[in-house]
Amino acid sequence: MQNDLRTIYDRFADTYEKNRALFDMSDVIADFTARLPGRPGLLLDLGCGAGEPFPAYFISEGWQVVGVDFSERMLALAHRYHPDMKTVFADIRDVDFPEARFDAVTVIYCLFHIEHERHAEIFRKIYRWLTPGGKLLFTYATKAYTGSDVFNGYKEFMGEKLFYSHLSPDDLFAELESTGFDVEDRQYRRIGGEIFLWVTVAKP
Repeated sequence: MQNDLRTIYDRFADTYEKNRALFDMSDVIADFTARLPGRPGLLLDLGCGAGEPFPAYFISEGWQVVGVDFSERMLALAHRYHPDMKTVFADIRDVDFPEARFDAVTVIYCLFHIEHERHAEIFRKIYRWLTPGGKLLFTYATKAYTGSDVFNGYKEFMGEKLFYSHLSPDDLFAELESTGFDVEDRQYRRIGGEIFLWVTVAKP
């Protein structure tokens, strides 16, 4: 399944140029960065793709950025657009980092492509990687997108069949709180004609 997804995102790299402005996330970036300390820090972007828009913005603000992705062709675009970003070629389910390394973590439009049974494990790893007071922002699929409270299946996106997986929002927030996170913000946002749940949590 993930090998199929990797192939699809390699294909997306071919049409990236014409679609790169499709999703305006300036309001999300402004909201998230307002919650962070004013000084530049270290950001981890899981599923970074071509490094836009979050890595690009943080680099412009003086932050160091580490991006993780399993699409070599997307990472090639990231190297072209943002040579200052350190990249790691890996599946985000398998990657690991030292404890308390990152001040912020973003997981945009990718967590819901992983089986929801693996989400708790990923949240625990991110919690360990964050510094005290660090923030996590991620996008989550819900019934507003899939039509089901809990979903494991396929939806069409940009002409491709992609795997999506999610719990109900109540179960998601219970999972986050049991991990130790404080939920700071939860908003349904329509971006590029799609509605997803955007969640910001903090490590105390």
